[in-house]
Amino acid sequence: MTRRIDILGAGLSGLSAATILSREGYDVHVYEIRADSGARFDGDFQGIENWTSDTDFFDEMREWGFDPEEFKATPFNIIDLIHPDDVITQPSTDKPAFRVVERGTDSHCIDQGFKRMAQAAGATIHYETRKAPEECDIIAAGPKESSAIAFGEIFHTDHPNHVSFQLNDKLAPGAYSYLIIIDGIGLICTCLWRQQKKSSRYLNETIAWYEEHYELNRRPIKRVGGKGDFSLPDRYIHEGRYYVGEAGGLQDFMWGFGMRYAITSGALAAHSIMERCDYEKEIRGRLVPLVRASAINRFLMNRVSNRGFKMVATHWVRDEKRHGDGLHFMKWVYQPGIFRRALWPVVKFAMLRRKQLKDGRMVSRMPFRKSLSRDVWEPSARAIEIGEEWKSIQRGGGQTSFAENEA
Repeated sequence: MTRRIDILGAGLSGLSAATILSREGYDVHVYEIRADSGARFDGDFQGIENWTSDTDFFDEMREWGFDPEEFKATPFNIIDLIHPDDVITQPSTDKPAFRVVERGTDSHCIDQGFKRMAQAAGATIHYETRKAPEECDIIAAGPKESSAIAFGEIFHTDHPNHVSFQLNDKLAPGAYSYLIIIDGIGLICTCLWRQQKKSSRYLNETIAWYEEHYELNRRPIKRVGGKGDFSLPDRYIHEGRYYVGEAGGLQDFMWGFGMRYAITSGALAAHSIMERCDYEKEIRGRLVPLVRASAINRFLMNRVSNRGFKMVATHWVRDEKRHGDGLHFMKWVYQPGIFRRALWPVVKFAMLRRKQLKDGRMVSRMPFRKSLSRDVWEPSARAIEIGEEWKSIQRGGGQTSFAENEA
């Protein structure tokens, strides 16, 4: 008799598990509250990193039976690194440091690629359908609370393909902003790791900064956003259910590169169900050390302002000169070495809070930090104009997928 597997959530982690299990003959049903996979992100650009392992992640995906040709991915081996004092340097490497993919419901998006692979393997996906978690074998649902938020604007541009990454505590409190341009479509996004009132003012000011420093000829399309809920559970299998991706707290606390963890955890859950590995053991051996390292990095970043950000950027530049590879610094940042392991008890006590979730799991969760006095400043004239321009675009039908009150 064919065993039935029910999966809650049709994101990357849920669909990766569904694809592998369906190919092995399991009767897989995936339940998704939204109308389609990727609807939560609505055209957002995100990166799949290549620095937490010496193996190119696309090669790992092929080993699991996934086809990266099912979705559009643009590789980058160089970025603009923008220092807090507006100095721009360009760390580079000789292989893809990361690939930019689009999240959403268009056919070229990674969510749709994984959806096609799951359906081709035989999985049944039930959209706009609720399913009780206790009735499922794999939990792959998105975040319920907020530890951080991101606001972005998608726009038409004449600028060539490009990625900029900016460390600036004013424009992105405690975090970073970035500019991504792929084939005439751009995204400017600011991430907030401290809770703010009127968060859109940070996006307006960030857009003003990028307009001043890059020739964008920006024509806004829509505004997007999302939230991240960062926590570490005590167990990754609870009452027989496998928790993968965001539901399992398998995220990058530092810079938000979580897709690799999501796909990996979904694949490992599937292999564990097929009795080819021990999920709890594999997650603790392969992913938890990386998640903890990112949490420790976040703890350190929380305690610095632009002066500390400048030190990070400067060290990155020096490290590339020393090793001849801009990717070496990122690998070092995520390396769970002796120093970070020694810091972990301090980080767990000082930054994370114990909480019991509705499903009975105990987690160590990072709360959304309060704003600081330096987060209060007067917006520039151009930022005010950008805000008014967007209000006019909204009146004409411009869409916003993530409202400030959702944070």
